[in-house]
Amino acid sequence: MTQNTLSEAEYDAITDAAAHWCMRLHAVDCTAEERQAFEQWRDAHPLHAFEYEAMLEIWEVAEHLPRPEPAPVVPIRQPASSWRRYAVAASVCALALPLAAWAGWNLGWLPNSYQHFAATDNVRHVTLGDGSQVELNLNTELTYSNYKDERRVTLKKGEAFFEVSHDLGHPFIVRAAEGRIRVTGTRFNVWMYEDQVKVNLIEGSVLVTSNARLSGDGLRLGPSMQARYKHGDDMPQISQTYANDNSLAWRSGRLVLDNLSLNEALPQINRYLDKPLMLADNSTGSIRVGGIYNIKELNSFASTLPKVLPVFLTRNKDGNPVINPMPQQPPKN
Repeated sequence: MTQNTLSEAEYDAITDAAAHWCMRLHAVDCTAEERQAFEQWRDAHPLHAFEYEAMLEIWEVAEHLPRPEPAPVVPIRQPASSWRRYAVAASVCALALPLAAWAGWNLGWLPNSYQHFAATDNVRHVTLGDGSQVELNLNTELTYSNYKDERRVTLKKGEAFFEVSHDLGHPFIVRAAEGRIRVTGTRFNVWMYEDQVKVNLIEGSVLVTSNARLSGDGLRLGPSMQARYKHGDDMPQISQTYANDNSLAWRSGRLVLDNLSLNEALPQINRYLDKPLMLADNSTGSIRVGGIYNIKELNSFASTLPKVLPVFLTRNKDGNPVINPMPQQPPKN
């Protein structure tokens, strides 16, 4: 079963299973056997994990809804069967959810629409509920929620290029790592690897903050400007980009490394790899690398390094390839 060949019914089945597991794992009577079965289901396909995370996000948002007064408990002589408990719960949800959703929407707590997207082996183009166009790079996951006061995208991992539908009264927010990008209508790219984020603005303007918990709207970018931030940064670093900037080369299937140090290059490379490349020490990170690479073939990148750089490869205890500098030859007398 691959993402490219899934039917709508198969997608629906995965979503239903994710909802079931989200409910069971939050139940007080969830058993160790069920948790093990969940882990097997989750690990069976990348979409299983993604759908569960999306369902978990909805669950966590719903927990902020105001709770109604509990109804009087009616004692019963015999414990209800599993099907009876599910039937009662479904009946209560059918009555309560429309009112809760309406209240949540008006208070700005819950969205009235929710979408989730993933790209694994191929670049993917999607249309959000507001008409905005998004191109997802390989190994990218994001969600879109339409709230009363804002449109919200959460970039869970990877990289995406946005063409945002203009709506001055309904700002478009992208959450990436600890930061936030705020726009009303524009074209921009967001790259994320672990806790590092880079924003490239092509057209329009955006406000970038590196820590969404801090007050203020952040720093404004104009066209051909770039912002970078990572964990712990109170302010993003702003710089100008130039005509030869290669940040968007992925849209044509390429990664361009323009004489970068390995310290700079590895975050760009590792987001495509099954096993991230590691550096043996700090000095190894200063070795420089260049070239143009097919983003679908970067898993073979490590094996080519000893052919073009003065390095050799080992593996650490986790199986990650480690780049080591070649020992320097002692000077001849």
